[in-house]
Amino acid sequence: SECLVIGERVWTELIESLLQCSSFLVFVPVEQLPTITAQSPSSLIAFPFDESYPMTCECENNNTLFRWMKNGQEFDPSSDPRLMKEEDSGTFVIPNNGNLTEYQGTYLCYASNKLGTATSKEIEFIVPHVPKFPKETLDPVVVEEGQPFTLKCDPPKGIPPLQIYWMTINLQHIEQDERVSMGLNGDLYFSHAVEKDSRRDYCCFAAFPRIRTIVQKTAMSVVVKTTNAILQRRPLLMTPSGVRTVKHLVRGEDLKLECIPEGFPTPQVEWIKIGHKLPTKAKLESHGKLLIVPTIEQEDSGKYMCKAKNKLGEVIHYFTVTVEEPPEWLLEPESQLSMIGSDVLIKCSATGTPQPAITWRVNGLPLHGSSPRVFMPLVSIGNSFVSAVYQCQASNRHGTLLANANIMVMNLPPMILTKEGEDYTAVDGRGVMMHCNAFSSPPSTITWSKDESSESLVGPRFTVHGNGSLEIYRAEKEDTGQYTCYAKNTEGTSAIEASLYVKDVPDAPEHLVLSEHKTKSVKLKWTPGDDHNSSTTEFIIQYEESQWEPGNWKELLRVPGNHASSVLKLHGHVDYRFRVAGVNGVGRGPPSEPTERYKTPPTAPDKNPENIKIEGHLPHEMDINWEPLLPIEHNGPGLEYKVSYRRQDLEEDWKEHVVKRHSFVVANTPTFVPYEIKIQARNNQGWGPEPNVVTGYSGEDFPSAAPDDVAVLVMNSSVVKVSWTRVNKDKLRGHLGGYRINWWRLRSLLDLKKSHGDKHTLTLPGDRNHAIVPRLQPFSEYSLIVMTFNGRGNGPGSHPVNFKTPEGVPEKNPVFKVTETQRHTVSLAWAPPAEPNGVLTGYLLEYQLINNTEEVGQLQTIDINKPGTTKWTLRDLEPLSKYKFHLRSCTTVGCGPVISEESTTTLEASLASIHGGISNQGWFIGLLCAIALLTLIVLIACFVNRNKGGKYSVKEKEDLHPDVESQGMNDDTFCEYSDNDEKPLKGSQRSLSKEIKAGDSGDSLVDYAEEDTHFNEDGSFIGEYAGRKEKRMSSEIKATTQSLA
Repeated sequence: SECLVIGERVWTELIESLLQCSSFLVFVPVEQLPTITAQSPSSLIAFPFDESYPMTCECENNNTLFRWMKNGQEFDPSSDPRLMKEEDSGTFVIPNNGNLTEYQGTYLCYASNKLGTATSKEIEFIVPHVPKFPKETLDPVVVEEGQPFTLKCDPPKGIPPLQIYWMTINLQHIEQDERVSMGLNGDLYFSHAVEKDSRRDYCCFAAFPRIRTIVQKTAMSVVVKTTNAILQRRPLLMTPSGVRTVKHLVRGEDLKLECIPEGFPTPQVEWIKIGHKLPTKAKLESHGKLLIVPTIEQEDSGKYMCKAKNKLGEVIHYFTVTVEEPPEWLLEPESQLSMIGSDVLIKCSATGTPQPAITWRVNGLPLHGSSPRVFMPLVSIGNSFVSAVYQCQASNRHGTLLANANIMVMNLPPMILTKEGEDYTAVDGRGVMMHCNAFSSPPSTITWSKDESSESLVGPRFTVHGNGSLEIYRAEKEDTGQYTCYAKNTEGTSAIEASLYVKDVPDAPEHLVLSEHKTKSVKLKWTPGDDHNSSTTEFIIQYEESQWEPGNWKELLRVPGNHASSVLKLHGHVDYRFRVAGVNGVGRGPPSEPTERYKTPPTAPDKNPENIKIEGHLPHEMDINWEPLLPIEHNGPGLEYKVSYRRQDLEEDWKEHVVKRHSFVVANTPTFVPYEIKIQARNNQGWGPEPNVVTGYSGEDFPSAAPDDVAVLVMNSSVVKVSWTRVNKDKLRGHLGGYRINWWRLRSLLDLKKSHGDKHTLTLPGDRNHAIVPRLQPFSEYSLIVMTFNGRGNGPGSHPVNFKTPEGVPEKNPVFKVTETQRHTVSLAWAPPAEPNGVLTGYLLEYQLINNTEEVGQLQTIDINKPGTTKWTLRDLEPLSKYKFHLRSCTTVGCGPVISEESTTTLEASLASIHGGISNQGWFIGLLCAIALLTLIVLIACFVNRNKGGKYSVKEKEDLHPDVESQGMNDDTFCEYSDNDEKPLKGSQRSLSKEIKAGDSGDSLVDYAEEDTHFNEDGSFIGEYAGRKEKRMSSEIKATTQSLA
């Protein structure tokens, strides 16, 4: 950070309410330093469709003089009659008439009065020219087929943003794909030329939307010379050049990295962030050649890599991305008021990447010389300093910040800015803050006193803060009173007064008196307690009775806070007592002492039962239930209920029954007919008031009829629409609950035999005549019925309606597996779908190379049109490669869901797979035993031959009778053997390792044995044995391979 210090000591006063120019004007009757309040943006562009261009510079201070600098030279707007100048303002307006170019430049506004000068930020006035492509004659681009080439756009400079389009003369866009793409610079790149690239109307269009202009470059011609064959080429990058690019971006910008390769076949581009995953917000455009990371942040910096590759090779380019930031204030310099001769500290700190450089100005002029003295991290000025405007500027290559700090130096007596006579309130036991904001120079000392006392308030419950406010902790009722704030400095003293009222909940009312005793009422009077500076808003009257819930106080009544008596309505035969509590803005106060008891005489009930419910659980009964009276509502002993009822649809007398419980069952009623019911309470003192009549129905029975005209409309292979005619109301025999649809599957249309499948039900509440039935099995026959239901249950079902669903797509195959893998082949097997949902027409088999990388091979498709096929062998696959296989079953409607499997081909043909087919055969086991026995005999013969010292030397025989093929079979080679039954002899190993084909024995010992016919006795024995053994082994393996193939 940077600091500006005035004087030899570091001492600063911050007046929060006076940091803005307007605050000084309102409260302080002294001239203020100028503060610029409005200015034009840092870039002011003269768009041709605007009428004028205001160059703004405003300050709220009066008596301010404005002057302008243009490109570092004095500029007087009033001397130019074409410019419009505003009175008492630094603003002038450049009209859009005539030549604007002469006004182009960088402007700076200075606002001055006798105390100092404030400066604006630099304002650049830009007069855009109409961008144009140069008029030029372009030679045709001649390129051989298969070679790369680039069409240059070189758009003219203009006001951003710039948008580039490649089109034909007829304004048809040039098609772009993996081979053809436009770079960020606007050039059009061709990875390799093809014959169709030949044309004479390649046009580059540059659009400048901010100035509403589009310009076109001269059309370019391309001639592609055809060749007999296009030579394949490994990838190279057309752009960017070199192996590494360094990118500096500002935080919040969009990162755009491009790699446009050339080569044949067309290279594919892959993007990697080294050491990290690509940002989740990253996206690829231009067919993978352009990586965009929008709104880049610091964590997006790092090293990126693009890799372009085809089957002949790859090329790599690295990007080092650094995210930088324009300056931002960490600590912006603040305006201050200081007394004459004091020290001042002005702090200024900014962050950014690169780190911004801090420079200081005073009244618009650079700080230099011994006074002020410039050093890190402070700028120091002597104590002869007077009021001025200091500017702190923070700059790096991405921008500049400028802040003005008004430093007022004067001596003023205290002026208390807080309003006189403020009223404060506090709640007992909680804190309160009373304010006394003073403005003075030098700073004031603030003290507080209470009432008439001249003593300053001190103690652990009182704190005077730096801004002059008095804080009282845990306020007490005794803190209520008048307070005085004193602000004092060397220039004088000021004071204001304030009032504090400490509030609390009301005290308990007193002197409760009962009067006007009546049978069902009594009058209660009380004297309110102290409201503690918060008016009582209401009183709560509670009661307690001794018979039913003794000791439990319940609320009886609430009355307004300005009342001190109330008539209480009571029940009969209850022994009461009462109490009262007050409520104010703080809360509810404590209750009063209870009154003496008052017992009311018994009376007839005041009310009848409520919430009468009429239900019918059985067809010929009607259940009547009601909410009983509370015990306190009995009004006396002997409570009973008279239940009266009669049919509503007939003129008949009321039937009456008296019960003590709160329910009654009326038997032998007709099914579901309306009744009128009333219930009246009585006790030993008499009857309650005349009851209200309610209506209900007797018990329900099952509906007696089924819906008619049931119809089914098939909507697709799994959904049908069902409609019906509603059941007549008199057949419902109860309240309509709704309708139910039951259906079950009879058979698949592939089967002739019908069977009753699981029943499914769809319940539809309410009155309706249609519904949608989902989730049916395609290509099936169903049966369906519809019924209605009421509170008792379901009615009879309708006549069954049979319908058939059309074909759909099959279900997923239950089994799909790899049964065998070899160097170039993979064998697959599967089971047909359990539900084909139609007539199976075959299978769709797809596969592609995956190899555990982001590279995915082209998807290959095989249509298997024989539905009985359940296995397939894929050929001509890459060795030691991972493949993914997909299988779907199909009908005439389409193919069903996919089931997938993965497998990797082997590097060599698998002998184990060959051996696996024969190893369990008896003849093969016998053959192995014979080979083992013969091998033992051969070993013994070799051993004997060596020990005889050449008596039966094959070597000598070969020397006497030289033979080209037999010379390669020396004793050591011949005597090698396998120590594992599953390993072939060395002579046959080579042919097995290369996908054994019929008639091709490779370079085995069989060939030598068959041709070597002129050995001596010992040699013939050995040769015949070798020939017989190797020939048999080789022929067996060949035969097995042919049968497997």
